[in-house]
Amino acid sequence: MYFISSEAAVKKYASFLFILTFLALTSCGDLLPTKIGDIRGNPRKYAEKEVTVSGQVTEALSLIAFKYFVLRDDTGEITVTTSKPLPAVGQKLTVRGTVKETFSIGTRTGLVIMENPG
Repeated sequence: MYFISSEAAVKKYASFLFILTFLALTSCGDLLPTKIGDIRGNPRKYAEKEVTVSGQVTEALSLIAFKYFVLRDDTGEITVTTSKPLPAVGQKLTVRGTVKETFSIGTRTGLVIMENPG
């Protein structure tokens, strides 16, 4: 078997692995959660898009047919509506769902993530 051990070949191989890893990470956007501050800072970009967010639950409320909790990361917080059982306040979790605009008045915009069932 023939092996190339030159420094140039090793650099080419390392470059190839770097590019391959970069392409894999950028094509699989779900590997890293979206920052809540990014969603809140640019609601048009995320409206009606499916996102994954991670954070800590700061409050939870269940009304007859409506359940929601607030999720906070180091960039902000957002309300998540769900059909699943509510998480405990203080629990850290990752949620996948669709960003919805609930209202917009002047510069104020209400955003929620509707958690995917299942």
